[in-house]
Amino acid sequence: MAVTAKKLFGDAGEKKARAYLKKQGYKILERNYKNPFGEVDIIAEKDGAVVFAEVKTRSSDLFGQPNEAVNGVRRRRYIQAAKYYFLNKGQDVTVRFDIIEVYRGEINHIINAFY
Repeated sequence: MAVTAKKLFGDAGEKKARAYLKKQGYKILERNYKNPFGEVDIIAEKDGAVVFAEVKTRSSDLFGQPNEAVNGVRRRRYIQAAKYYFLNKGQDVTVRFDIIEVYRGEINHIINAFY
């Protein structure tokens, strides 16, 4: 399977987002976590909260701001993915859904972007 330039660009954005989160004191629990509801870019933990983060990487705003791509369908999938992630774990934690925009090389971390 050939790797596209778009995939490489997205992967680079996710790598930058993970580095940013680590620098902010987050522990990366999973990356590219796949389940029946789709894929979660990053699952991280900090201060007792488990964060499900969608990373959106863009080089221009031709198609809108990066966070605008996280529509209702994608949000519902993330919520279902979080429920699936905790199935059989028996953990009582705070769950948060963030969006990390990597836009022209800069990070914009939107905390509690949706629920």
